[in-house]
Amino acid sequence: MTALDPRSTALVLIDLMDRIVANQLAPHSGPDVVAASLRLAEDFRAAGAPVVAVRVERPGVAEQPPGSGLVAEVEAVADEVVVKRTIGAFQSTGLHELLEARGVETLVFTGIATNLGVESSARAAADHGYRLVFVEDAMTGLTEAEHRASVELNFPRLGEVVAATDLRLG
Repeated sequence: MTALDPRSTALVLIDLMDRIVANQLAPHSGPDVVAASLRLAEDFRAAGAPVVAVRVERPGVAEQPPGSGLVAEVEAVADEVVVKRTIGAFQSTGLHELLEARGVETLVFTGIATNLGVESSARAAADHGYRLVFVEDAMTGLTEAEHRASVELNFPRLGEVVAATDLRLG
C-alpha cells in the first residue's frame, strides 16, 4: 500500500480527450482508463488533493480536430486544466508553477499514452524534483508493448508503479 499526503500530492490526468480515448489502445481501453482516473479523482478531491487535467492542442492550426476537448466527466472533476502544445505537460504551460504554488511535492500520473504524454511529462517532473507515482491500470498505450516498456523499464527508474487499489490518501 502506498500512502500519500493529500496536502502535498496532486493527481495529473494526461490527455483524456474524446479523440484520444476513442483510439484502439492496449492493454487497457480508453473508457477503462477514464473510469479508473475518475475513481482516483473522486478520492483525491474528497481528501482535499488537487486534480489537474492536461490536454494537448496542435500548434499552428486555426482549429483543433474534433474531439480535442477533455472527456466531459474529466473536465468536471478537474481543479485545474493545463493546455500543452508539446508531448509533455511542463514545457511552457505553467504547470510547475501551479503545482509549486499549491505546495505539491508528489505527482500521481494517469492517462494516455503511457509512453508518450505520460512518460514525457514524468521525465520533466523528475527533473523538477517531484516524487512520482504511476497508476498502471489507469494508463494505456497505443500498443501493449509500448505501455509495458514504460511501466516495466522506465517508470521504476523515475518513481513507483502501483495499481489504483494500492493508493491511500491520508
